[in-house]
Amino acid sequence: MTRVEVVRAIRQHLEGQFPKVCSVCHHSYGSFREFLLVTTPIGSTMSYDAELNEWNPVRPIGTATYANCPCGNTLALSSQGMPLRRLWQLMNWARSETRNRGQTLEELLNQLRDEIRQDVLGEPGPAD
Repeated sequence: MTRVEVVRAIRQHLEGQFPKVCSVCHHSYGSFREFLLVTTPIGSTMSYDAELNEWNPVRPIGTATYANCPCGNTLALSSQGMPLRRLWQLMNWARSETRNRGQTLEELLNQLRDEIRQDVLGEPGPAD
């Protein structure tokens, strides 16, 4: 996979998680773009399977990224529901990429998160 394909695959999966509703304030995020505009990213993106050195997990724990709703509640977007074959492709790409670049998985995942965020927010929205 190329980096462009990786970004596209992750973005497509994340966009499929909307609408999403905050369980505390009940704000409904109708789109990934709205979610990115309104929430504040927190912490690092985590691959719990990679932490366990499971690069082709049969029962994945998943990869998650977190953001705070304006009400203070923490919301998560994750790889949950992603087809295993696609998840394995992405995880093995990440393992190879971190080795080739000499960086940590955390650094790579955070770069991808930022790249996807810029990609989505750089596009004109419905009201733009």
